[in-house]
Amino acid sequence: MQLRTARIFVRDLPGASRFYGEMLGLPLRADGSRQGYCVFDAGAMSLVVEHVDESAPAQDQALIGRFTGLSFDVADIRSKFRELSDLGVAFTGQPEQQDWGGILATLRDPAGNELQLVQQPVR
Repeated sequence: MQLRTARIFVRDLPGASRFYGEMLGLPLRADGSRQGYCVFDAGAMSLVVEHVDESAPAQDQALIGRFTGLSFDVADIRSKFRELSDLGVAFTGQPEQQDWGGILATLRDPAGNELQLVQQPVR
């Protein structure tokens, strides 16, 4: 088995599409916005951003605005942090060195979903 797709849920699909495409720089692979989704190329994986309607059940609403557990590898986290911050991307704090040797920075998309940048430790 291979993990190939991750999904993120939002209320404002056009705003999320701009965020992931223009601010984070992920290429749009498939525009299914009329059907409520967009697919972005995220390296070896696809990132599917899906619309959740305001009238959707509570369990669907709970998928929006949470920690996703998704991390984007970057070579120079401090440089990428500055670049994205200058574009208006919201971070929860500065990049932080981790006990395991890497450096993490958590960012939020416009729906409040949290993702991370990670600079892997030098081996």
